[in-house]
Amino acid sequence: MIKITNSKYLDEEEIEFNFIRSPGAGGQHVNKVESAVQIRFDARNCDFIDDAMFTRLRGLCGSRMTMDGVIILTVSDTRSQVRNREIAIERLVAFLKQAAIVPKVRKKTKPSKAAKERRLTSKKQRSSIKKLRSRKITD
Repeated sequence: MIKITNSKYLDEEEIEFNFIRSPGAGGQHVNKVESAVQIRFDARNCDFIDDAMFTRLRGLCGSRMTMDGVIILTVSDTRSQVRNREIAIERLVAFLKQAAIVPKVRKKTKPSKAAKERRLTSKKQRSSIKKLRSRKITD
């Protein structure tokens, strides 16, 4: 069980692992070893993900989430299959933790009467200073 929040845990059995050949340049070793990891996680059918969390998760994952709500992450950062697997799980958990945070609702506020008055008096002072700097036109 992987801890997401205090009340939400992810079972590793819900994650599907596929090991693939790592892309890019390499030698003889890279052509015969499947060190890259591709994980698939069905967020739509997960027990602890509610609709609001799923919506936030869709925004965070972007193109990594399919239309069916499956998150696909591919990691080929290291040469080690075990380390790539750990990195993939860490990235998935980071997405889930970030989606679990409910954003604060912004409340509209208005400036107080005193703040409006301070603003206007400072504008008047600034205006008078600029008037004093200007050239005086004589007839």
